[in-house]
Amino acid sequence: MTKSKQLRHRPLVLVVDDQEINRDTLGIILEDDYDILYAENGKEALSLVREHQDELSIVLLDLMMPVMNGFEVMEVMRSVEAFSRIPIIVLTADKSAELRALQMGAYDFITKPFDAHEVILARVKRITELVDGRQLISAAEHDRLSLLYTRSFFFEYAERLFRYNKDLQLDAIVLNIEQFHSINDLNGREFGDEVLRVLGDEIRAFLSETEGIGGRTEGDRFAIYCAAQPDYRALLDRFQKRLDGISDKVSIHLRMGVNPWQEGVAPAALFDRARAACSKVRGDFQNPLMIYDESMRQKEMLNQRLLNDLRPAVDKRQFIVYYQPKYNIQSQPPRLSSAEALIRWKHPELGMISPGEFIPLFEGNGLISVVDSYVWEEAAKQVARWRETYGFTLPVSVNLSRTDLFDPTLTERLKQLIENNHLDFRDIKLEVTESAYTDNARQMLELIRGLRQLGFEVEMDDFGSGYSSLNMLSSMPLDVLKMDMSFVRNIENSEMDYRLVKLILDIARYLNLCAVAEGVETEGQMKLLQSAGCDLVQGYYFSRPLPPEEFEKLIQKELNIERMDDK
Repeated sequence: MTKSKQLRHRPLVLVVDDQEINRDTLGIILEDDYDILYAENGKEALSLVREHQDELSIVLLDLMMPVMNGFEVMEVMRSVEAFSRIPIIVLTADKSAELRALQMGAYDFITKPFDAHEVILARVKRITELVDGRQLISAAEHDRLSLLYTRSFFFEYAERLFRYNKDLQLDAIVLNIEQFHSINDLNGREFGDEVLRVLGDEIRAFLSETEGIGGRTEGDRFAIYCAAQPDYRALLDRFQKRLDGISDKVSIHLRMGVNPWQEGVAPAALFDRARAACSKVRGDFQNPLMIYDESMRQKEMLNQRLLNDLRPAVDKRQFIVYYQPKYNIQSQPPRLSSAEALIRWKHPELGMISPGEFIPLFEGNGLISVVDSYVWEEAAKQVARWRETYGFTLPVSVNLSRTDLFDPTLTERLKQLIENNHLDFRDIKLEVTESAYTDNARQMLELIRGLRQLGFEVEMDDFGSGYSSLNMLSSMPLDVLKMDMSFVRNIENSEMDYRLVKLILDIARYLNLCAVAEGVETEGQMKLLQSAGCDLVQGYYFSRPLPPEEFEKLIQKELNIERMDDK
């Protein structure tokens, strides 16, 4: 950018006329409000237009000139996109030329000789303000990289299409670039901008072939509102192929969600569902396309209902805490050692709802701590109740989610839980998933160390399902290592799986950790774990999760064994 461009504060006008007196006259009229450039023929004019194309606000153009006349100048300016935005006011004494000039894109006319100075100034000012306003709107309307509509304009135009064209049946498409932030981080923002430009270019090419509009609605998200396509996988492949051509060293992956036209459904709702479909295939490079259908709509409605019903369910105690026993298999016979608290939802209208239905939903919406708190309260009361009834203290494990771990009141709440139920800290064991540990947040690790210092035992749940390294494991504050059930599933049939389980048990012994195996379903699995030195197991071989009244039978059985041992 030149220094003059940086310092310019007034609109720039180009006056083109072969008569010096006309140039001087217009200069006198305009000089108080405008910066002025002069040309005496069309060739000079185009040279100045080319040099100042980003600055020029308007061109006052004579039609009859030597070297290159005004019509030829207009023809060139109309054919060059960068020049075509600059408005032209024609200077002429020939009324018959006005129609032709208007057809070629002239905004207005000033008649020679120039006698009404105020009229000339007013016309120049009106055209300049009009065009500047349009350009401001255009700049806000289009994303600078993709040249598609920006989010607000896209949805405004989509809503207008829906409102004023009731017979128009348009589908909603959402495109996302997988891990776009990583593409920027690893390859530089310029490369990332090129990805956005190329995808925008291909979307515009597609829209030139069909009815519809397109927009860049987020940093890496694009929206298309268009006529139904015969093959959406083919359309996705078309966009993907264009991105594949950017670089043979960088992998760029697209995913697509589609919500087909539905009568009476506004664009905002269509695109919400298309976005939900697109999110469903995040990270799925084999099947990156999801078309929103009735089953997804039903699932979405169910999820929303569960979210709405959560607080009333807590208040009305619709949640039931089940308990799955853990048995010490190094004693003969195996002895009941502890239990894990697991939640179920007995919905008054939907019946018994599996935790697999609502736990991931509440985790994704930040509401899991409501469920966790309910489980903690119920488990603590139940431990106290069994101790009072049977004189038998059975420790129970409860889950701490990531949301819980970053709650500044967590330690105080857990201490209050123990005190209110007159328990020992070891009566409630705290389970934290491996993935939470591998986040390796200093704040989280210090919190868990503090909980252990109070006397809580901490268990790493689902060990082996994440990415713990041995070095990390040795530095983590832990008492118990719970093997993910996937390790146990095939140990009877796979020597490799059994050797892997033995290795994990060796690591647990080396780190002085109690080892628990989940998902034990057969006597063969139990015997192999027993011989390998596993301390505790839980699973259907011993018992499914049970409601408190059924679990009490296991306690009674355990007490009978103790009495027999005493005899």
